[in-house]
Amino acid sequence: MPKFQPGDYVKSEFQDEVTGESEWMWVQVDSCDDEAGLLFGRLGNEPLLGSALHVGDEVAVSYKKIVEHRKASDFQKQ
Repeated sequence: MPKFQPGDYVKSEFQDEVTGESEWMWVQVDSCDDEAGLLFGRLGNEPLLGSALHVGDEVAVSYKKIVEHRKASDFQKQ
């Protein structure tokens, strides 16, 4: 079974290549490649650091950059 499932959320570090500043953002999983250690998904929140990225943008994330993993149900109101 894959480590991450479509619809899951992961928190990952995104670093600005110009300034070196980084911020942690949520990514909603679309698919993953366990062999390559890559996750593909859409940015779940708007960056605060004036990044070229925007909420909903497609991104690829290395498993090594993931610091938190949650199921979609963790974000639903009870």
